[in-house]
Order: sequence, then C-alpha cells, then structure tokens
Amino acid sequence: MSDPVKYLLDEEHLPRFWYNINADLPKPLDPVLHPGTQQPITPDDLAVIFPRAVIEQEMSTEREIEIPGPVRDVYRQWRPSPLFRARRLETALNTPAKIYYKYEGVSPAGSHKPNTAIAQAFYNKQEGVKRITTETGAGQWGSSLALAGSFFGLDIVVYMVKVSFQQKPYRRAFMETFGAQCIASPSDTTQSGRAILAEHPDSTGSLGIAISEAVELAAQSDDTKYALGSVLNHVLLHQTVVGLEAQQQMAMAGDYPDMVIGCTGGGSNFAGISFPFLGEKLRSGRDIQLIAVEPSACPTLTKGLFAYDYGDTAKLTPLVKMYTLGSSFVPPGFHAGGLRYHGMAPQISHLTKLGYIEPRSYNQLDCFAAGIQFAKAEGIIPAPEANHAVKAVIYEAEQCRDSGESKTILFNLCGHGNFDMQAYTDYLAGQLKDLTYAEDEVAMALAGLPSVG
Repeated sequence: MSDPVKYLLDEEHLPRFWYNINADLPKPLDPVLHPGTQQPITPDDLAVIFPRAVIEQEMSTEREIEIPGPVRDVYRQWRPSPLFRARRLETALNTPAKIYYKYEGVSPAGSHKPNTAIAQAFYNKQEGVKRITTETGAGQWGSSLALAGSFFGLDIVVYMVKVSFQQKPYRRAFMETFGAQCIASPSDTTQSGRAILAEHPDSTGSLGIAISEAVELAAQSDDTKYALGSVLNHVLLHQTVVGLEAQQQMAMAGDYPDMVIGCTGGGSNFAGISFPFLGEKLRSGRDIQLIAVEPSACPTLTKGLFAYDYGDTAKLTPLVKMYTLGSSFVPPGFHAGGLRYHGMAPQISHLTKLGYIEPRSYNQLDCFAAGIQFAKAEGIIPAPEANHAVKAVIYEAEQCRDSGESKTILFNLCGHGNFDMQAYTDYLAGQLKDLTYAEDEVAMALAGLPSVG
C-alpha cells in the first residue's frame, strides 16, 4: 500500500512544549546589550516594552517550555497543521527526490505567524496590558496579531511598511476587520516617523522604521506593550511547534529529511521548521542539511556583516549580534514584504556563523516562476515569501534528477498567496522586475554600525 499524500495528526498530538535551541547550542549566544550603556541588558530594561513571561522566555536556556493551556486551546482551531507529500510536483520535475511540505496556510490568518501572535497576546493579557503595538511588512504578522488581539480582548496598533500598505490593501482590510488600527509607516504619528518623512518625504518605508514607530508608541504608555513577529528568541521558540509536529509526521511517513528548507526575512518560519531537527543533530549528530533562503534584493545572510546592530532605524532597541545590512538600510520594494528586514535573528545568525545553516539568495522573478510551477502541480498558490523556499526546493530536486541521487526534502510552506494576487497579476503581465539593492546605500548603512567594545 502506497503512502498517503497527506499526513495528519489529531489534536492529542499537538505539542505540549515549545523547543528552545539555546539549550543545545555548542557555543552560547553573544549577550544582548543596552543601547545606551552597551552593558548586557537586564529583564528590567526589557520590561518597558515586553511582558515578564516573554522576557523570561527570551533569556531562557531550558530545552522545553510549556505551552499554556489557553494558547493550545486556540491552536486547536488549525493545529496540528498538515504535512503533504508533493507527489505531483515530484512527477512534474521527474525527480527521484521525495518532497514534503508543512502547510501553515491553514491558519485563520493564512500563515505561520499566529503561532507566536496567540502566545504573545495571551502573555500580555495575563499581565493586564490593554494595547499592543507592532510593525508588519507584507501584513501576515499584523493580520495575525489583529486576530490574536480580537481573541484576547486587546487593542492592536500596526505600523505597516508603506510600500506594502499600498501594495496589499486586503491585508489592511483583514486587520481592520478584527479591530486593529493599521497605519502606513513612516507616519506623522510618532517622532521617529516624522523625522524620516522630514528627510525623505517619499520614503517607501522599512521594517526598521516601522519597528521604531511601534516601540516609541509602546514606551509612552504604561498599559501598552510592543510585540515583534520575528527575529527574537521567544518568537522563534513559539514557531517550533511547526517543526515538532513535522517530526511526528515524518515518522508517520516512515521517512526523515536529508534537508530542511525555509525562507528567511527575520527568521521565524525557517527556525520554526528547522530548529527541532537541528536540535536533534546537535544532541545526537544525526546529519541534516539546513538551507535558509532570502531575497537577493535584501541579502542579509549572504551579503551582510556579522556584527552588533540595532533592530530598528531610530536606534531605540537593544544591540544584538546578527548578520545585518545596517539598521538604516531601506531595501527596494519587492513583493515579498515579509523578507524586507535589514537583520537576521541572532540565533540563526549565530548558527550560520558556526556553519550549521547554509544561506542562499534568489531574485524575485525566479521565485515567482517557481511559485507558479508549484501551484500548477500542488494546487496551492504560495505567498511571495514562501516562493523563495519553493525555488530552492525545485533546484535541489532538479539536482537529484540530474545526479540520479534520491534525497528527502522538507520545507515550510509558511503561507498562502490569496492576498497577494496583485503580485501574481503583475508577474503574469510582465510588469515585475528583478530589483537590486544599492551597494553604496548598504556601505553607508554598515559604516554607521555601533562601535562595540
């Protein structure tokens, strides 16, 4: 009897713990530094913008952190998410490779982002917070936090990168449907936004700018906290529910991946699918290849520097050691808005520096072509961000075809493209172009990196 195409777990197999890779790192992360004193940051320093439970998770080295019951109750609406064997894609590629994808587009927001949005909303509600501010690029994170805010009775304010605000009106409508306020960034509602507009009135915005605005607003009110959708340890922690489920599902399939692939902007969805497998490698030595794929127009891992930098443009956030293009860098307005961030998660940066993660970059047109090839075979239109992972998967499968070697490939299809059809319309009409970043702008941004002793 052949394997089923789809591998489903029942809700009893929903993980009870998140996996914290800090427990298994061969070398600890470099400390997070206070932006003023450049001394290691304390929980009290972070309490201005984060709830205590989140701060504890950010600094934890415990391997397993329990998922609260109310969070698991919400997760059950769509989790465990399905794992698919992409047999039709394998046939279309004429490859001996076995391709599996974990499909996070089944969530109410259509992506992996609710995995941490629900958790962060719960912890804020538990601490008596009334309002959460945040940023969003393509809108998946803003949509997810709007959803979570509605579930837990919290007011949500979202600063959305202006180019995406203009490109993706349905994402704004989604957020507003769930009661969130969505503001194009840079805006005139904050000092940091007004400063950017004074110097660059036509700024298309960046995640770094939007973070500055959200952090500034949160720091002004005692009943308001800030939530980040990627990059930080606690966010990557919450996403490991994806990989933990995938491990059980691969066992159901009687298989194990030779490689795990995910797209990377800030790093949360790649970490979510890969960290549980990498943790197994770090503990037992079981071999596996991890491929992190980013856009060539914002090549943080492949072209950036591994250095201390700010997480935002206005330099309000702590200093973290990461691969960065410089906090003042504004990438061009390509459609994968969730991958337009100047830095990479410290944990992913650290593990890339140690040689455990292989970074790659691809251009926009090749990624859209791969996404359409996948859609025609599997019937799911990927989000522009996920197309980067699909491009790498197809490349690896074709390598197997050419060599005759069979490998098992697992990737995270982190969201659907149903809100991104204008991007596909533009691509099919030949109106999209491969955008390139300005090397002189990156050089200028990197020249402004903080000097850390």
